[in-house]
Amino acid sequence: MSVGLKVSVCLYPSLTLSARDFSPPSSSYLYLDRKILRPCSGKRWCKSNGKRRTEPILAIVDSSRVPELDSSSEPVQVFDGSTRLYISYTCPFAQRAWIARNYKGLQNKIELVPIDLKNRPAWYKEKVYSANKVPALEHNNRVLGESLDLIKYIDSNFEGPSLTPDGLEKQVVADELLSYTDSFSKAVRSTLNGTDSNAADAAFDYIEQALTKFNEGPFFLGQFSLVDVAYAPFIERFQLILSHVMNVDIKSGRPNLALWIQEMNKIEAYTETRQDPQELVERYKRRVQAEARL
Repeated sequence: MSVGLKVSVCLYPSLTLSARDFSPPSSSYLYLDRKILRPCSGKRWCKSNGKRRTEPILAIVDSSRVPELDSSSEPVQVFDGSTRLYISYTCPFAQRAWIARNYKGLQNKIELVPIDLKNRPAWYKEKVYSANKVPALEHNNRVLGESLDLIKYIDSNFEGPSLTPDGLEKQVVADELLSYTDSFSKAVRSTLNGTDSNAADAAFDYIEQALTKFNEGPFFLGQFSLVDVAYAPFIERFQLILSHVMNVDIKSGRPNLALWIQEMNKIEAYTETRQDPQELVERYKRRVQAEARL
C-alpha cells in the first residue's frame, strides 16, 4: 500500500487505486461520433447532455469507449491545433479532468486520448508529456498537468457551466477542501493497509461535516463545483472497497454523505466516467491476495 505520497496524477499505481489492476468497464452506454447515448425506455437511445437528472444513473460506459493507446499505437500529432485531454480510464486523478470536461459540455472541443498505463507508448513521454503521467492537457501549443490544476484550468479557459464558486466565503472553503484531498486519501489508505484503523472513519466524518457548511444544495458548496469533481473519483473507489473488503458502509450515520453520493449519481458528466464496480473490487482483492503471498 502506498501511503503518504502527495500526488495528483497517475504514474505509479498504488494498491488502493491501481491503474495496473483495473480494466475497462462494461455497461449500456455507447459512444457514437463523440455523442454519448444512454438507454431510454424500450430500445430507444437518448442523447446525454452531461447535466443532472432526477434519478440516479448507475451504468458505466462500456468497451465501446475509444481503445487506450499503448506501445504499439501510432504517435498523436501533437500541437496540430487540436485540444486533447490525455487520461487513463482507470486513474482517479485523470477522472477529475474528464468529469470537468464532460460537465462543461466540451466533448467536441477537447478530444479524449486514453493511455494504457500498463503499456505506455514511448512517444507519450518523448513527444507529449515528459512527466509521463496522466492527466495531461494539450492546449494552445503547450501541455499542462496536475489534476487539481487542470480542473481549474478547464473551468476558467473554456465555455460552459461554471464550476467555480461565487463569493469569497465559498472560495475560501473550496480552497480548504481542495487542499485536504491528499490528506483524505492518505487517511483512508492507512485504514485499508492496517496502519490506522480509525483514520478512514475520521476522514469520512470530516467530509460529512464539510457537507453541512452550505444549505443551498447537497454538494460541498451547495451547488456542484470543482470540490465535488475533486472528491468524486476517490469516494467512488473507497466506498466500494471499504464495503466489499471490510464490510464498512461509509454512508451509515452520515446522511449528508449519503445524499451527496445519491445526487452525484444523477450527474451524467460523472456517471459517464465511472468504472465497473464489481471489476474494480475483484481486481483489488486479487491484488491484496497476491501481495499477501510475497
